[in-house]
Amino acid sequence: MTKSELEHCIVTYGTEIYSFCRSITFNLQEADDLFQDTFVKAMELLDDIDSKQNPKSYLLSVACKLWKNKKRKHAWRSRIADILCFSEETDLEDMETAAFSPEQTFFEKEEASLVRQAVYRLPEKYKLPILLFYMEDLPMAQISFVLKIPVGTVKSRLHHAKKLLEKELEADFNEKHGRPVNPGTYPDK
Repeated sequence: MTKSELEHCIVTYGTEIYSFCRSITFNLQEADDLFQDTFVKAMELLDDIDSKQNPKSYLLSVACKLWKNKKRKHAWRSRIADILCFSEETDLEDMETAAFSPEQTFFEKEEASLVRQAVYRLPEKYKLPILLFYMEDLPMAQISFVLKIPVGTVKSRLHHAKKLLEKELEADFNEKHGRPVNPGTYPDK
């Protein structure tokens, strides 16, 4: 890939890559750093990027690998020297509102926030496939390429992640509405 082709990729896929970075970091500063590091690394790997293949998938895999490495380094360093933990609070901007009533908009934002928080609490091996599949609309074969795992593993992790999210969101819903948290039972209709 040439520098001009990489510049074209930045223009074409930059917003989606940045959005993905925000989704996995849940922090604007971390997302900015990860986004910048992704394209710096892409500049270093220009010869490895095939512009005829899917460069977006390649760039997403670079972002995933950089993020995993950063988290691994942080975990290792925090075991050695007692370093302050990553800021795990969400710095995400509010979602844009449509022409709905204020009440409806409030409930939709609250629901989206609950789902986003539930996805955030998933283990990393489940969170990344969910974000790539639902947020980036990548097919399972490309997720397999990005995460460097077999397609069957992608399917399995998506299935397990959905089950975990379903249980957690059901528990959150029951807790919020004062219902006893009893998995496997459904409220009366």
